[in-house]
Amino acid sequence: MTAPQAATVPGAARPGAAHRLAALAGDALGGPLPVRLRAWDGSETGPADGPVVVVRSRRALRRLLWQPGELGLAQAYVTGELDVEGDLAEALRVMWSAARERGPHLPRPTPADRVRALATAVRLGVLGPPPATPASQARLRGGLHSRARDRAAVSHHYDLSNAFYELLLDDTMAYSCGYWTGGAATPAGAQRAKLELICRKLALEPGARLLDIGCGWGSLTLHAAERHGALVTAVTLAREQAAYVRERVRERGLGHRVEVVCQDYRDIAGGAYDAVATVEMGEHVGDAEYPAFAAALHRLVRPRGRVLVQQMSRGRNAPGGGPFIEAYIAPDMHMRPLGETTGLLEEAGLEVRHAESLREHYVRTITAWHRTLEERRPAFVRLVGEETARVWRLYLVGAALAFEEGRMGVDQILSVRPGPGGDSGMPAVTHTWYEGLDRS
Repeated sequence: MTAPQAATVPGAARPGAAHRLAALAGDALGGPLPVRLRAWDGSETGPADGPVVVVRSRRALRRLLWQPGELGLAQAYVTGELDVEGDLAEALRVMWSAARERGPHLPRPTPADRVRALATAVRLGVLGPPPATPASQARLRGGLHSRARDRAAVSHHYDLSNAFYELLLDDTMAYSCGYWTGGAATPAGAQRAKLELICRKLALEPGARLLDIGCGWGSLTLHAAERHGALVTAVTLAREQAAYVRERVRERGLGHRVEVVCQDYRDIAGGAYDAVATVEMGEHVGDAEYPAFAAALHRLVRPRGRVLVQQMSRGRNAPGGGPFIEAYIAPDMHMRPLGETTGLLEEAGLEVRHAESLREHYVRTITAWHRTLEERRPAFVRLVGEETARVWRLYLVGAALAFEEGRMGVDQILSVRPGPGGDSGMPAVTHTWYEGLDRS
């Protein structure tokens, strides 16, 4: 690691704010900051090469006093009180690398450390009441995973506006991990390959009844109805999504094959579907509620029918979604290790037949979304404002890095509801799913 290089403010007799902050950070982190730091008074310190973290306002530090850790840093970044010059992904990568090198536990501050930190905060003029919570942060009420709270959580993220997602996504409007089967694949091609792969794993054929739980903007629903002749019931909690899918169904003349329902998955009646799919919706169900969700999947599919769950995961030591994701992107989100999810599906009576990791595919998918965000940044700012644009930059950069480093994963899990005598109806060979898959 490059040794810190002091930079003083011309004419200043005392160390600048950056030096005081770097010393405090070094005490808290158990080593020198791995990035360069510039403070509001122009002072700088830290490695000369690499990203520069800019503390533009004392308010950023006040946030950290009231919200230590990831959430306080995120609040300061989305408001512009804290910024990064250079590659944001590289800055996060360097910080994560340093954290891994120093072990899972930060040094416990001594009473002397606390006194020194308080004295520094006083000198820098940081003390004061908590700053206002950024407008883009979710504000949910009610019991965890109550119907009303789940509806509000979905609305916070997915009802941002259809125009926003049309600007961000490709023409499939698929907001989930693509399947990058070739070096020259486009984002839209990767999404179409993913949709086709799901339909093949579910063995869809003309007239098959498919239940699409958490249908998003209808990418799988439309693909299954158009390409495979399936009869699809598409379910979403987001009103804007439901309106969008209904319009696409009308435009494509698929009203005889597709029904769009805006409701909670817990209220889905009936059953005996030939296939059920839920693509990156299970993360929003909740930990305590997942057994009931898995039981619903079993109830809704007929014997020998197939269930495909595409779902994100986290390691055993990092459950949940993380403070930033849960506050700004997907409130109340919960992710668990893959093995725990397959166990819950099996406990519900489903037989897990195939699991496929798409982790590296999500790095490419999210990187493509981030590239679009930066290329169209003025349009995004006009549409949702600077603060929300910064939320999404931090979200996409951080998520791509989490998948790249294996802190998050995403998997397709194919299950069946066994028929009489344990008959699965599954073929002995499954590799034909991938033959001739569209890679355009």
